[in-house]
Amino acid sequence: MHARRWWVIFACALAGLLGIAASALAAIDCFFSGTSGVNFGAYNVFQATPTDATGSLTYNCKGVGPTAVITIDLSRGTAPTYTPRQLRKGTEGLNYNLYLDAATTTIWGDGTGGTSHYGPIHPSTNVNVTLTIYGRIPAGQNVSAGSYADTITATVNF
Repeated sequence: MHARRWWVIFACALAGLLGIAASALAAIDCFFSGTSGVNFGAYNVFQATPTDATGSLTYNCKGVGPTAVITIDLSRGTAPTYTPRQLRKGTEGLNYNLYLDAATTTIWGDGTGGTSHYGPIHPSTNVNVTLTIYGRIPAGQNVSAGSYADTITATVNF
């Protein structure tokens, strides 16, 4: 009877260890649950200071194990490089950029060409996390009136 009880306890302990190992290897699943575009409004070509605006990106991760790490990248949009990105109106471009910080010193990109990722960080499990995207159009650009736009792709890496 003692040997049998030991076997049951050992089997439960082994199952518990396997459960821990399995949960540590569980597939992390991250997704974007919301976005708010960076809307600069009207750009004044005669204004001596940059035009700043913010947007946001909300992400959520499930199945986060103890060693899970993510980064989030933003694409160049329609520009050939990150410095600068360009808002476009047909063939005309208006230089701008997106930043990780309010001081607009760290360009949010993919870690290449002088840019940085958001992260790496260990994400919380099943929590919506909202990040601010800081945008800036430098002053003194001589462009024609009209609507300028760009499309940025956000990618969460895990």
